[in-house]
Amino acid sequence: MALQMFGIPVSRGVAVGRAVLMSSARLDVAHYFVDPGQEEQEVNRLRSARAAVRDELQTLQTELPSDAPPELAAFIDVHKMLLDDPHIGRETANWIRRRRYNAEWALTAQLDVIARSFDEMDDSYLRERKADVEQVVERLLRALRGTQAIDGGAHGDEDLVLVAHDIAPADMMQFKQGVFRGFVTDIGGKTSHTAIVARSLDIPAVVGAREASRLIRQDDWVIIDGDNGLLIVDPSPAIVDDYRVRKQESELARQRLQRLRNTPARTLDGQSIELLANIELPDDCEAALRGGASGIGLFRTEFLFMNRGRDLPGEDEQFEAYRRVVQTMGGRPVTIRTIDIGADKPLDDGADYRDGEFTHLNPALGLRAIRYSLSDPAMFRVQLRALLRAAGFGRLRILVPMLAHARELHQTFAQLELARSELRAAGIEPGAVEVGAMIEVPGAVLMLPLFLRHFDFISIGTNDLVQYTLAIDRADESVAELYDPLHPAVLQLLAQAIAQSHAAHSWKDRPVHVSVCGEMAGDPQLTRLLLGLGLRSFSMHPAQLLAVKKEVLRADCSRLAPLAQAVLGQFEPEDQARALAALAA
Repeated sequence: MALQMFGIPVSRGVAVGRAVLMSSARLDVAHYFVDPGQEEQEVNRLRSARAAVRDELQTLQTELPSDAPPELAAFIDVHKMLLDDPHIGRETANWIRRRRYNAEWALTAQLDVIARSFDEMDDSYLRERKADVEQVVERLLRALRGTQAIDGGAHGDEDLVLVAHDIAPADMMQFKQGVFRGFVTDIGGKTSHTAIVARSLDIPAVVGAREASRLIRQDDWVIIDGDNGLLIVDPSPAIVDDYRVRKQESELARQRLQRLRNTPARTLDGQSIELLANIELPDDCEAALRGGASGIGLFRTEFLFMNRGRDLPGEDEQFEAYRRVVQTMGGRPVTIRTIDIGADKPLDDGADYRDGEFTHLNPALGLRAIRYSLSDPAMFRVQLRALLRAAGFGRLRILVPMLAHARELHQTFAQLELARSELRAAGIEPGAVEVGAMIEVPGAVLMLPLFLRHFDFISIGTNDLVQYTLAIDRADESVAELYDPLHPAVLQLLAQAIAQSHAAHSWKDRPVHVSVCGEMAGDPQLTRLLLGLGLRSFSMHPAQLLAVKKEVLRADCSRLAPLAQAVLGQFEPEDQARALAALAA
């Protein structure tokens, strides 16, 4: 009888193949004390393993095929930086020296300490970076053991699917290119690096399937339904035939989508729609251009700062990264968010830790995003000066995250003006920039009349807006089903923000640009609703651009507007479902 499991769909499509199990190096790690006087010998084992992994990562990066997604090289760089991070190297060696743990035990003990800090993070994207640390530790454990990641079993010319507890993005390219038709992992989320690479490779993938690697056996037939987050193990021949037909239809649909790359995003009633890309690293610009993005709607700059200890990127390093993005986009608008980091991810080499425990009781409501930046004005102005310098090379917009208070607004503009003065004092003329507010908390929506007077644009971060409106941590499995972007309260706030931004044109000397940059923007099933609410600018992962464009080309905004208002008027789930069905018809 077929076994069905559900996970999180992160890359669309259907894959049918034999299971190849990727073993976890953390299973059955030996725990023993080294003999007194042998501590340095054990530390040398750790050093040798780090050197071997460093060589392995360098070889992987050097041998990346020319058509590999640009994200892969960037993610390998992240793993190389993590490998040299003192929290992994120095602190693991301290476990060996102080407690005489063997190297494998010391690594897993230190991983537990690091993992606790990541688990406290509010931002889901940053929280999922714990997986990168775990993947580096996995590599080190394998180097210490001299073992391989892939078990034997599946072979020949059959289609294969990879099943793992987790898998590092670089490992995807370690195997014969094209051999795996899909990926399944026990852990991970929509913004994990594995998910990002799977989308870049256009490979069906389901993550967060919990017990998949334990319940699926080597060489089992597996169907991966990347559209619905469904796994079917040992399916009947009739089910296999049905999914193979769906797979063919899905592949044809993807090929047809590619034809839309250079088609202007214009609705049936002539409305021009801006489709922008969200990126994490400068190399991601290539994927954005391949997807036909008309610009960058969100560049998350915190990844320039992470895993650096006290060695934070200086003004010149930041300037080069921002300039590179602006120039790569060739005159298209580039929106760069100031660092969105804080109590949930300290930058100063563990200064906020005491005996391995996090000192902030509630990072979700603590010193983060613009609050963090304003608490360290010198660091903030370094970033602002770098942004202002890069603005001289193209269209750059500065986006300020998690604003809620008038004083934050005024302090931000004061720091920006001071950064301009510092540049001019150094003989550098700052470039012209537009400044926008990121709307992420309900209080910011209620503060829009003030924000719209001061800012050139707003960008609605629906991921946090949903979380803060409903008081739901979507990473908490016990309440994750309550995380609902279509909750009437969320839709009311979203509609209010869009409407007020459009209305500001009547009393302001120029229109206030409004976009959505959260997951809702990249969901083709929500495109018509957002168009009906008046949204004309969407920002999403590059892999989602063409699917959303397809919906835009088939939409008539004049018809959708009253239908979207009907959705806003429904509060009972059944009534809302009927209104949404009418909108989609």
